[in-house]
Amino acid sequence: MKKHIMVSDNFSLKHILGLKVHDLRVKKDLSFQDLSESSGLSISYLSEIEKGKKYPKGDKILALAKALDVTYDELVSLKVSKKLTPIINLLQSDFFKEFPLDTFGLEPQKIIELLSNSPEKVHAFINSIINIARNYEMRGEHFHYAALRSYQEMNDNYFSDIETAVKKFIKQHDSLKQLPNTVAVLEDLLKKEFDITIDRTKLSSYPELRDLRSFYQKKEKRLLLHNGLTAAQEAFLIGRELGFHVLGLKERPAETPPYKAYGFEGILNNYKASYFSAALILPEQEVITDINKMALSDTWNESMMIGFIDKYQATPEMIMQRLTNILPKHFGLKNLFFLRFVGTDNFSSYDLTKELHLSRSHNPHTNSLNETYCRRWLSIRLIKQLRSLTKLDKSSSILAGAQISQYYGTEDEYLCLTLAFPNVSNLSESISVTIGFYVDANSKKRIKFISDPAIKSRIVNTTCQRCGWTDCEDRIAPPTVIEKETAQKNVIDALLKLDE
Repeated sequence: MKKHIMVSDNFSLKHILGLKVHDLRVKKDLSFQDLSESSGLSISYLSEIEKGKKYPKGDKILALAKALDVTYDELVSLKVSKKLTPIINLLQSDFFKEFPLDTFGLEPQKIIELLSNSPEKVHAFINSIINIARNYEMRGEHFHYAALRSYQEMNDNYFSDIETAVKKFIKQHDSLKQLPNTVAVLEDLLKKEFDITIDRTKLSSYPELRDLRSFYQKKEKRLLLHNGLTAAQEAFLIGRELGFHVLGLKERPAETPPYKAYGFEGILNNYKASYFSAALILPEQEVITDINKMALSDTWNESMMIGFIDKYQATPEMIMQRLTNILPKHFGLKNLFFLRFVGTDNFSSYDLTKELHLSRSHNPHTNSLNETYCRRWLSIRLIKQLRSLTKLDKSSSILAGAQISQYYGTEDEYLCLTLAFPNVSNLSESISVTIGFYVDANSKKRIKFISDPAIKSRIVNTTCQRCGWTDCEDRIAPPTVIEKETAQKNVIDALLKLDE
């Protein structure tokens, strides 16, 4: 059975011909040498045809067709055999249509080479992933955000081209050389450089859009901002809009946060523009200088972290995210993680809404969304503290803290620095952002206050359901995952005894 297929940007006529030549050559048990002798084409040229790099002229296709004992029309037709159909389906899927392979250094022909060895098995594997995603109600954007995290991690979350673009932009505008970069300065540049105006009333007039912080009207060249934002949030959003235009990023979400489905390029560009904004508000060299001062202190003081916010007039999350750019590149602290938790007055429920893990696979991860995260994490403790202060009318805008977190059952320790703050878009929520550093000889050398005895050390785990620590005073759920694993092990042990 033959199947007629369509041609896309990632998958062209060259690739179809290459797949068919490879398939026919293998079926007839011909080596490259055999096919070269019978067709008169060189071995290297045949190899490039099979890899999808070359599409030969008519006379060479005719010679190939004779050597492979098929007609000219059969060889150039877009119809493929049943064996090749799984590869075609995969490469013609929505994922490959919108995923920019070159971002990850991948070329279609390399993927074809990999898949053509066992197409049926690969097709079954891909279908299994799709079915798992459907069963767990995972949408395409989940995969795109996962790919974005992988892209950040493989680059140590540092992008020199964006840093260079920011420095060039600052050099061109004297108003950016005096910190902090205020909303007025950024708004003025947005108007002068790109003729984009800002509206702070229209977005808030739509009750159904109360959770949106911004929306860009492309035709009107107008950036709509919610009227409940802080100055720091406005500065970030205006800086990001500058980033989209300075970097020439066309594919992008119009709303913040993104609500509609966007392809990987749109999500990646949104990250790049956000990176630009953070680098603009927290210039690289200035941040390096401040980190050096902070890291050389022998003692931990909450005012050190709060000082970053005061100096740059940046959001707590922007501060922590910026540290994940600078620390791996300039301080060699590549084994770190970033976490953002959201909590309410319901102290039994917390959501891990953003994460980044560099160099190692740290816990916790969002794969435990239906479980209760360990309450011994500083991230959660500060949210609880902030919510309690709010209920008692002892409001505090930002809480800062430090903790040495030791993973239960291991010798792994992390210095965790956390900032907790109210969600101004939803006052019933509080947010914490945490950056954690693996405690080793390098981090102790770089960060003097790691050894401060005033920083409490606590044993932590991922979730209560996965924790076997029976003496934990903060447990709020039974170790159901551990119980299931133990029961399964007992069954396997019993089965092994039957074979004795």
